[in-house]
Amino acid sequence: MLCPLCGHRKRRRDCPALARTICPVCCGTKRLVEIPCPSDCGYLTSAREHPAAVVRRQQARDVTRVLPTIRHLTERQHQLFFLFHALIARHRPQGFARVVDSDVAQAAAVLAATFETASRGVIYEHTAQSPVANAIIGEIRTMLAQMREQGAKVYDGEVTIVLRAIEEGARATVLPGEGEAVYVELMGRLLQVQRQAEQAPASAKPAGALIIP
Repeated sequence: MLCPLCGHRKRRRDCPALARTICPVCCGTKRLVEIPCPSDCGYLTSAREHPAAVVRRQQARDVTRVLPTIRHLTERQHQLFFLFHALIARHRPQGFARVVDSDVAQAAAVLAATFETASRGVIYEHTAQSPVANAIIGEIRTMLAQMREQGAKVYDGEVTIVLRAIEEGARATVLPGEGEAVYVELMGRLLQVQRQAEQAPASAKPAGALIIP
């Protein structure tokens, strides 16, 4: 039987969150990102206490590949960057489609272009060719509206900078010959690391931090 999440690897691990059996790769890459793992999950506990050497090496490679596209971002922009990617990771396209790197690049580029056009005093809604990209754009807009309603000061200029960084990452991070969702999967792994770090004891939130809904 094939894994119900990826559809092409064998089921091997019983997932208590999904009440289904999934493959080890999906368990490792989607843990706490797409899968709401309970705190008593054995696989989650084991990964936290004894991360495999191969996992540590993969994390180092992921950071090395994405760092050039985000090294210029401020702390607030880093928060937006990972917030947008968390939304992208949760997005489920209709039918049998899935989110691939080109969808992410299109969504980020089109929405950034809309904000850039508005900054010049021209109101024009750019649209993407990909239906998946347009759906992601709508979700990002909704998220930004909710954040502002809750009192967060999120400026169009900093959103544009973050979106251009995401576009660059989705277009430039992938090497020739790799798959069509390499960047999406890479960011999924980094989100998992971030989520684990957030659950560990931490100091107070720095001044100027965003209000995350």
